[in-house]
Amino acid sequence: MLDMKRREFISLLGGAAAAWPLVARGQQPMPVIGLIADQSRSAMAAYLEAFLRGLAEGGYIEERNVTIESRWGDGRNDRLPALAADLVHRRVAVIVAMSTPATHAAKAATAAIPIVFYSGSDPVAGGLVASLNRPGGNLTGIVNANVELVPKRMELLHEVVPRSDRACGARQPCQSHAGRTHDERA
Repeated sequence: MLDMKRREFISLLGGAAAAWPLVARGQQPMPVIGLIADQSRSAMAAYLEAFLRGLAEGGYIEERNVTIESRWGDGRNDRLPALAADLVHRRVAVIVAMSTPATHAAKAATAAIPIVFYSGSDPVAGGLVASLNRPGGNLTGIVNANVELVPKRMELLHEVVPRSDRACGARQPCQSHAGRTHDERA
């Protein structure tokens, strides 16, 4: 009988030792991604959905193995520095900045936490990074700077509507290339 209890005890101890790393790993906090945008959550819904889908494709599922702390500027860029500072204070593992103004706020808030940004303007001209191939510092990202395509778009527009001699476009005034204009006459 004593021998049986000893075997059960050793089995229990061995099982506990084998399971301990699994328990310990489960107790580690999930990585936290800080997300900051200059617009509202509803305005950025499509981008947020694509971001979450990309994370899932990489094996990261929100609230299962990663936490996302979102901060929304709701169209008020004056709020972004405080929102970025809050993410830094919460010690997120990485900050994802979903606009150029949000990236500027995150860059001003930390030089230590990695920042991944999406920009529709030239991040070099905007002072975010040193160069595209070697950004330096704690920033890296995706650039959708297509200002150079405006003349080609005007050419295509003229082909579609040859009698037009003027075109109008919309832009975000907060982008670093916003001062540039293209005056293309047909």
